[in-house]
Amino acid sequence: MLSKETILHKIQILITNHFETPEDAFAFFDKDGDGKLNKAEIVKLLKDAEITGFIRGMVSSKLIEGYDKDGDDLISWKEFKSAIDEITEESK
Repeated sequence: MLSKETILHKIQILITNHFETPEDAFAFFDKDGDGKLNKAEIVKLLKDAEITGFIRGMVSSKLIEGYDKDGDDLISWKEFKSAIDEITEESK
């Protein structure tokens, strides 16, 4: 299985190469426009970040588990930003 660092690095590459800002990336993947990413939306993000299909579902659950601070099984902009900040810190 890919390490957390590898997965976060692939997400960082996706956001850097395809979006002007993390906010643009969040809005792009928030298909229903509710201000939160659900599991299906996170799976799409992982697919676009070239995380293989075999582990995408497992990784999406772990991301939600790790970053969902309010316990609603969704990733809000604030929680997404926290993950992006972690990625940025690790790449310094």
